[in-house]
Amino acid sequence: MMVAGIGSRRGVTASDVRAAVETALEAHGLAMTALSALATGEIKRDEQAIFLAGRDLDLPVLVMSDAALQAVTSGTISRSEASQAQAGTPSVSEASALAAVGKGAKLLGPRTVVGPVTCAIALGGGAA
Repeated sequence: MMVAGIGSRRGVTASDVRAAVETALEAHGLAMTALSALATGEIKRDEQAIFLAGRDLDLPVLVMSDAALQAVTSGTISRSEASQAQAGTPSVSEASALAAVGKGAKLLGPRTVVGPVTCAIALGGGAA
């Protein structure tokens, strides 16, 4: 299972989200077809652009609970003070991807930042 975790500022567009996902995949030499889902944190539940991007990409969007994000925070690479203060994790995108993949999840690298959106790719089950 491979998941793209999404973090963003408020008011982003679906095209902002898609651009971040595409850029993150390209950075790892991956195609969109490699993804199983998009994931984000509870704090982003009302950010419609993430869900519109998921629909456009034909991918489900998984909303991870605050507890799930905090449980995997030690596995994040990036550190954002704003994210820590607002969401309780140093990287919503990285923690969301890790939490969605579950046990054995591994980030392929630090989050990719494209304008107002961050995207991190996590792979599950030791397949990497």
